[in-house]
Amino acid sequence: MSVIEDLIKDVEIPKMVKIKQHFKSDRIVPEDIPDAIHHELHKGDIIERIRPGQRVGITAGSRGIANIALVLREIVKNIKCVGAEPYIIPCMGSHGGATALGQKEVLESLGITEEYTGAPILSSMEVVKIGETANGLDVYLDKYASTMDAIILLNRIKPHTAFRGDVESGLQKMIAIGLGKQKGAETCHAAGFGEMHRNITQIADVVLQKVNIPFAVGLIENAYDETAKIVALRKEEIRAEEPALLRIAKENMPRIMFNEIDVLVIDEIGKNISGDGMDPNITGRYPTPYASGGPKVSKMVVLDLTSESHGNGNGIGTADFTTRRFMNKMKLEETYPNALTSTVTGPVKIPMILKNDELAIKAAIKTCNRNPAEGIRMVRIKNTLKLEEIWISEALLPLAKENKDIDIIEVPHEMDFDDEGNLF
Repeated sequence: MSVIEDLIKDVEIPKMVKIKQHFKSDRIVPEDIPDAIHHELHKGDIIERIRPGQRVGITAGSRGIANIALVLREIVKNIKCVGAEPYIIPCMGSHGGATALGQKEVLESLGITEEYTGAPILSSMEVVKIGETANGLDVYLDKYASTMDAIILLNRIKPHTAFRGDVESGLQKMIAIGLGKQKGAETCHAAGFGEMHRNITQIADVVLQKVNIPFAVGLIENAYDETAKIVALRKEEIRAEEPALLRIAKENMPRIMFNEIDVLVIDEIGKNISGDGMDPNITGRYPTPYASGGPKVSKMVVLDLTSESHGNGNGIGTADFTTRRFMNKMKLEETYPNALTSTVTGPVKIPMILKNDELAIKAAIKTCNRNPAEGIRMVRIKNTLKLEEIWISEALLPLAKENKDIDIIEVPHEMDFDDEGNLF
């Protein structure tokens, strides 16, 4: 037994109870998405803004957005129906290791392939400068996007993980950071997240003035990681309408329904889940001082990294403990470009590394500064997208029983570890 194991061998892990949290559940089921896309694109003059023979680029980001491949496929179909030629352009700043091949591989891991969508994927990290903002920032556009006759914006609208503003993650961020690629993302982040809300809108203004963007498609998800709303906006509506869509997105966000948590255990993080691997709006752990909200967490444990993240472990720095399994999957060459581009280095720092899940959880309990006799308030979640069914310790049961939006669906039981000390 190592010295570390000896120090925490006597730590008791509390019994856990599975609960179900209930959130707003409006959704568009996958089989209805083609009709929803068709309806939005054919209201008024929206689809008619695409002309026969035009080469049309459609933006595609790196997030694990619900039904994203299906939505892209249906937009492609509608563009082809008016006689235009659609192309998919990876738009994800520095993600995918800041390489053209890496960004195409990220799309393919999300099910976005040329075969499925019916459109070629044109991936490049080269950009062209198309102007400057009022405050002197250079404005860049993806090389392939610059050759298109029209660009269609597609993105999920949701709260950002590191700043607050009328516009956060969404359509204008896709313009400034997505279409700008690594160079544009670097420019937008250079002044820090305290200026991000202004930089995004100012860069978007320049692009909207200089580039033919007939319309945009915004997606809003419910708390169950399902498509809740699909909205097509004309070019001239984007600036005015996106803030209202952000407010709707915030109303649909899931959450952990406990305000004070001694130990938060997260089974997995990854770039397909959140830009920070795990959404700070859920964990309460933010990489900058320009955003806040969520529970108060004393110690946080991250157990694993998703395969879809391609080794990008961005976000692990906000955890207190992780496992060797996680570190064996994390690739610095995939992770560090994110920090160098965003200028925020905290999320890529390395927390304390334990041999397995059991030791990591015990270390968090030992250091959470709560008297075990009072009951350790522990929560375990799969990731920050999946919050319907979670596990809580017995100490949180009284609060759970008082909450009308929580169902208790199992009796308390011990955490079940395999021979390697990892959770089943």
